[in-house]
Amino acid sequence: MAAQPDLSPYLRATVACHTEQDLAARLAAGGRLRVKLGVDPSSPDLHLGHAVQLGYLRRMQQLGHLPVLIIGDATAMVGDPTGKNTTRPQLSREQVDENAATYLAQAGLVLDLDACEIVRNSAWFDRMGFMDAISMGAGCTVARMLERDTFETRHKAGVAIGLHEFLYPLMQARDSVEVRADIEIGGTDQTFNLLMGRDFMRDAGMAPQACITLPLLVGLDGEQKMSKSLGNAIGLTDSPREMFGRSMSIPDALMPDWFRLTTELDEDQIEAQLAGSPRDAKAQLGRLIVARYHGEAAGVEAVAEFDRIFKQKGLPDEIDESDVPPELVQTDGAWIVPVLAHVGLVASNGEARRMIQSGGVRVDGDKLGDVQRRLTPGAVYLLQVGKRRFHRARIAGH
Repeated sequence: MAAQPDLSPYLRATVACHTEQDLAARLAAGGRLRVKLGVDPSSPDLHLGHAVQLGYLRRMQQLGHLPVLIIGDATAMVGDPTGKNTTRPQLSREQVDENAATYLAQAGLVLDLDACEIVRNSAWFDRMGFMDAISMGAGCTVARMLERDTFETRHKAGVAIGLHEFLYPLMQARDSVEVRADIEIGGTDQTFNLLMGRDFMRDAGMAPQACITLPLLVGLDGEQKMSKSLGNAIGLTDSPREMFGRSMSIPDALMPDWFRLTTELDEDQIEAQLAGSPRDAKAQLGRLIVARYHGEAAGVEAVAEFDRIFKQKGLPDEIDESDVPPELVQTDGAWIVPVLAHVGLVASNGEARRMIQSGGVRVDGDKLGDVQRRLTPGAVYLLQVGKRRFHRARIAGH
């Protein structure tokens, strides 16, 4: 009897595989597997949540397989309905192209793009005619589509579902046929779409792809998956200071998952980090994240700056945190005066001005002298008024 292939490198840190038998069969057949990931350029930047899936592709590169990275410029114009309780606004071709311009450069922070196959799915959808779309729609029933939790919830609540939204899972499935995927990866919220790809491949006379789902990275709010639009994300191109500062603001309960999903540490190393104080563990987590995208020296400097601000100046272990909402953030940033009032460090804008003018306000440990100071959207700041009032403020992205 032939030895069964070792699936452990493919299933490490994953949630589910549909099916392990199909994955084993493809590995047993030998050869370089085509591992598909589709990314829709619905915003101009990638974040750490995207990096979870890009990191899996990098592992596949290291195992000798071919990542197939699909830039979903056609699917982005439809809009992925996954997890949405209302219809997404549709993007124009121009908006999608503008967003896509940054995607490859940012994906290259994780992947070796020279060892990838990269394609836009407009390459096949642009040449399809109306009757081709009708034929594609015949591959799924309305009853099957309404089994999807997103659609089922909206249908029961009487919330409108656009007919074009039903096309999205079919388009993602067609992508798998077009690129002849052996494996498709995605977050757990993409399970329905991935399995649809298996159906479409069977209908096309192909062996169905193995579908591997990965955990979703919960954002800085501790509640919802990471998303730029929710302001709970850390971008791959954020500055080292922003990246580290935002890492320091994650809820303590998220640290085990963040260590697993954003770093290369094994379980023993993660347990060792978590055995100490939460503040020190977050500092090491932030160092590793900064080092991954900006280099080891930047990570070391981020910890050193943390030590200068937090440890050497005797700050309290527990500091209240809150988000500064978008309505306080203009194109040039958030004005420090209303921010101080919003987070409760002062009673009014007038008191904020007086405290700044008298030298009683510090931002990240530095005395503030400019009453017109703007705080950068997306950054996290340690604010101090007087000797004993502290607050960590996350400025919403603009």
